[in-house]
Amino acid sequence: MDISMLHAFIAVARDQSFSKASERLFITQSAVSKRVAALEAELGVELFNRVARTVSLTEAGKQLLNKARDLVTQAEELQRYASNLNDDISGDLSVSLSHHIGLHRMPPVLREFNQLYPKVALDIRFEDSDQAFHSVEQGDIEFGVMTLPRLIPERIQSQTVWIDDLQIVVANDHELVGKKHVHIQDLAAYSCVLPSRNTETYQIMARQFDAAGMLMNAQMETNNLETLKMLVAAGIGWSLLPSTMLDSDDVTVLSSGLGLTRELGMVFHSRRSLSNAAQALKDLIVKAGE
Repeated sequence: MDISMLHAFIAVARDQSFSKASERLFITQSAVSKRVAALEAELGVELFNRVARTVSLTEAGKQLLNKARDLVTQAEELQRYASNLNDDISGDLSVSLSHHIGLHRMPPVLREFNQLYPKVALDIRFEDSDQAFHSVEQGDIEFGVMTLPRLIPERIQSQTVWIDDLQIVVANDHELVGKKHVHIQDLAAYSCVLPSRNTETYQIMARQFDAAGMLMNAQMETNNLETLKMLVAAGIGWSLLPSTMLDSDDVTVLSSGLGLTRELGMVFHSRRSLSNAAQALKDLIVKAGE
């Protein structure tokens, strides 16, 4: 059985689309269709329902999907094991970076990595932290660098690298500017702009409001922190932003005394060993956090 057929099957199942799977695999749509058809012929079952323009897994497809993922993981594990028998650091390396970490923490790391290991072809995916986490779970990448969630399943390993200080910020002409100490009750009286509800940053603030028995008035949600900063400066609402973004005077930091932080770091799948290239990048990231 050709492993490329399993890759095609998994990609179509994930995206529920042959065209999107072709984009993910960097091959033509007809090539994806041929590989899936060849797999169906070899297994003797139909894996997808193809009705009009919709694609969905058949019952057989649903039952075989996890097994296909396991086989692909085992094949990739064997390939990494073989490549790790020597000390050569080369080949392809796929990792995910959250947008904020990619902009504010990783440039020096990537520059040093590229200088030290020019034979490595980096495939960097800039994703929201929850998307990066999902990519690690699915085995699409070797590891992700992101805001670490509070709860992490056993199949995923994590390593904290940075502690991100978070500040409550408002527009420079906001009514709360000048208040010596801001409480949750003060914030509850005004609208806010925050990342989406499934992010750890949102949950950090939500836990403070829950503990105070108050409700947040979320005016708008976006996972782009630079956009959030712009919305705050425009007076749309207060927000919670990392201190690393607050090196200009376009917003005002409020004094709350809450001492809010979030953990930034790496996540790996427990059933996947790291290639030499991935281990080298991991070591540089750890060094950057020291």
